[in-house]
Amino acid sequence: MRIAIVGCGFVADFYARTLTNHPELELVGVFDRDPHRSHRFAALNRVCAYVSLEELLGDPRTEIVLNLTNPRSHYEVSKAALDAGKHVYSEKPLSMALSEAEELVEIAERKGLELASAPCSLLGESAQTLWKALRDERIGAVRLAYAELDDGPIHLMGYKAWRSDSGTPWPYKDEFEVGCTLEHAAYYVTWLAAFFGPAKTVTSFAALTVPDKGVPLERQTEDFTVACIEFREGIVARVTCSIFGSHDHRLRIFGDRGILSVDDCWDYGSPVRIHKRTMMGIKAEKYPRAAEILGLGPRRVPMIRKPSFAFRTRGGTNRMDFARGVAEMAAAIREKRASRMGARFGLHVNEIVLAIQNPRQMGSPRRLATTFAPIEPTVWAR
Repeated sequence: MRIAIVGCGFVADFYARTLTNHPELELVGVFDRDPHRSHRFAALNRVCAYVSLEELLGDPRTEIVLNLTNPRSHYEVSKAALDAGKHVYSEKPLSMALSEAEELVEIAERKGLELASAPCSLLGESAQTLWKALRDERIGAVRLAYAELDDGPIHLMGYKAWRSDSGTPWPYKDEFEVGCTLEHAAYYVTWLAAFFGPAKTVTSFAALTVPDKGVPLERQTEDFTVACIEFREGIVARVTCSIFGSHDHRLRIFGDRGILSVDDCWDYGSPVRIHKRTMMGIKAEKYPRAAEILGLGPRRVPMIRKPSFAFRTRGGTNRMDFARGVAEMAAAIREKRASRMGARFGLHVNEIVLAIQNPRQMGSPRRLATTFAPIEPTVWAR
């Protein structure tokens, strides 16, 4: 299917690089409100640069609009694309306001269009392997999960020098003003919601730990959140986000018979490990010899398949097939089925993340108003 990109910033390079993994997707053109950035990106990818959003939306070749703008522009751009009769795949979140996200979903459903949002790491090999281990009851009944999304002290890392492959600076001002939770929490919230179904309540705490990040900001946004998500099936998950705590992207899922873990949701090939439990409760990391004798040491769960792509972002910060979500949407359109990353799922994730980021405005605990139908694993992971 033919796609067009709106927003040629830092993340656009990641999508363009991974489009080559999906030859069924054809990039026909791009637009950015910064003409220099738009033309540079278009030249690098050998496609046309539209002079306006209206010209892009008026191109009959374009079937899917890939919305890679700043989160504060997601609603406006996605709405315009849907109104023009285009399917939309948006970077996260669908919108900065729940009412706007709900409106987008209503427009898409009324017009019979697909609407989905990143991240698509749920479609990655690690997530699908972990999910199959849960379906196979490798650790028995699940009671609890811990998800960490700590990125380290960003303000001390020389972030002003970070560049994408095309030379675009990391949008640090936007990132700080939007907040690390809205930017990153969905990486694990999507996994948890797919694994455990719709959530019932979110109880959150948010704080600003580092007001001075070395750049003037129009808005100070909390850079630390911790939340407990209670799912309808009774499972509880604790999700922590920060850009000050030590780097930690682990997910641990605790069951009656063991613990499943993965080190990094930003790596589609991150090993999935299983830790067996015993009545003695001896920790493998503290008593390695005893753990070996008792069989407590972590063992790798065989990966369903290994990631076949070689892409890694500059600096090695992640290994993700960013375009896989767009490819999933395109396949759903061709096959006349619902997308796995569909609108109602994205809306539910959007509400959860907003509740984590904004406990004062959204209320805490918040009883969630949205829901979604069960999601199917990928065909190769069943």
